[in-house]
Amino acid sequence: MAPVVVFTSTSDIEASVVMALLDSRGIDSFRISGNTQAIWPMVVNALGEIRIAVAEDVSEEALRVIDSHREELGTRVVRLRDEFEELQDRIGYRFRDRGLLEHALTHRSRAAEDVSGGVSDNESLEFLGDAVLGLVTADILFRQYPQYNEGQKSKIKASVVSAQSLARRAEHIRLGDHLLLGRGEEKTGGRFKHALLADAYEALIAAVYLDGGLPAAAAFLERELTDAIVEGAGQSVVGADYKSALQERLQALGRPLPEYRVAGQSGPDHRKVFTIEVVVGGEVLGSASGRAKKEAEQEAARGALEQMADAPGS
Repeated sequence: MAPVVVFTSTSDIEASVVMALLDSRGIDSFRISGNTQAIWPMVVNALGEIRIAVAEDVSEEALRVIDSHREELGTRVVRLRDEFEELQDRIGYRFRDRGLLEHALTHRSRAAEDVSGGVSDNESLEFLGDAVLGLVTADILFRQYPQYNEGQKSKIKASVVSAQSLARRAEHIRLGDHLLLGRGEEKTGGRFKHALLADAYEALIAAVYLDGGLPAAAAFLERELTDAIVEGAGQSVVGADYKSALQERLQALGRPLPEYRVAGQSGPDHRKVFTIEVVVGGEVLGSASGRAKKEAEQEAARGALEQMADAPGS
């Protein structure tokens, strides 16, 4: 029984969406070359078109399924709904060149299955994205945490750009749902592998950079990494534990231990700024603000130590 072509596209991602759609309805499909008698797993014909075919006995049903998922504009049938729309909404960036996004999501296992050689994997983009990520993170730390020394900034940066951190960000935007994987990688749970997700996230950064330039990449990363940077900053007081120093100083003077209280907070939920007061025996000795409570507590303790140093007889 000869195969019947039911869909043609120049987009690998669109072809993948159609195949997934048919599979969800129990219809087996495959990609073929320009010659319908020559069946190959991943082939693009000479015109750059990808053809999806099914067995003849299910071709009519396959066409009905595909047509039911098309959008119509007047009398012209346009391409299937863009599978990338949801991802672009989640990352807050819309690509001018959708091919860059598709490239960023193409794993080497998918490229290896393409006998035409026309599909490139995302490994080069990973390399570029890693460099952009490092630059933007360093810039954010330089501007937002001028009081931190080099060791502190390096420690925060290492935690932010770690594979574990990037994989969490990838999971947050559901990047795994959109990866283009080979059949073997798909079967072994590639969409959920942290190393694969982290690599794809770096490739996504590079795609944004190439499409919109450094300002676009920086804006995307500032939105994405704020929580990780704030968390890292609150845990990275290297050689500057003012809270412990204040406690030791007060004990030496026979005074009560310090208490820390939130005196106020401002800003949207994703960019909260906390104001912390350090209180000793009912007296406010220091106050400071920061995006993390621990960070603000350390700065309030530092202010209290400075005030005590200036006080007569302390």
